[in-house]
Amino acid sequence: MKVREVMQGGVVTVTPRAPIRDAVRLMLDHRISGLPVVDQSGAPVGIVTEGDFVRRAELGTEKRMPAWRGWLGASGTEALNYVRSHAVRVGQVMTVPVVSVTPDTELAEVVALMESRRIKQVPVLENGRVAGIVTRADLLRELAKLLPAAGARPVADAQLRGRILASLKAQSWARSDTSVDLTVKGGIVELLGVVTDPRQREAIRVLAENMPGVRGVVDHLLWVERMSGIPMDSPAGLSQ
Repeated sequence: MKVREVMQGGVVTVTPRAPIRDAVRLMLDHRISGLPVVDQSGAPVGIVTEGDFVRRAELGTEKRMPAWRGWLGASGTEALNYVRSHAVRVGQVMTVPVVSVTPDTELAEVVALMESRRIKQVPVLENGRVAGIVTRADLLRELAKLLPAAGARPVADAQLRGRILASLKAQSWARSDTSVDLTVKGGIVELLGVVTDPRQREAIRVLAENMPGVRGVVDHLLWVERMSGIPMDSPAGLSQ
């Protein structure tokens, strides 16, 4: 899936010279968590988010450093913190450079950017101008459309069993030293066998729960320590 399928158009932007109060008001009025910062030609030069406004002198939340840090050469950091907590213009607190994507960027790449940069929104650029923005909320909205609806059509038990086993066989984490079987009755899956890692157990359970037609999962899997062969715990039970 590509960015153009989930991004928001008609993006609200702000300029570096805009007062902080204007940026805050725009976020509140439009119920958004970030604003691309653009120059007079509309080209992006930064981004400002809610996180840029939580350490403010007005709130009494500015960062304070102990005096001894200044003796160790931390005065530059103190000065930076002062600017961020007392700035009056957006350009003084915005994040640069801009991390951006294009409408044809794959969503997997967007999520990787969000995780690696610890950001919640990414501007979408086209021909050097802001064409949209994609946020975590946009991803959640798309996910809500794609998740299976409750009350899906029933699937024959034998067919359901075959689909789950085939899906399990295709997973790289289903190690060769894991022995798993299952039965299905009335859409209820009973997991049987042995796993050598508790994380495999949870993954198998999730795989079964995600199969269309499954009404519930009963976990009879036994976790056995790989080297010693000693059972580590009892089956986890039922999930529906």
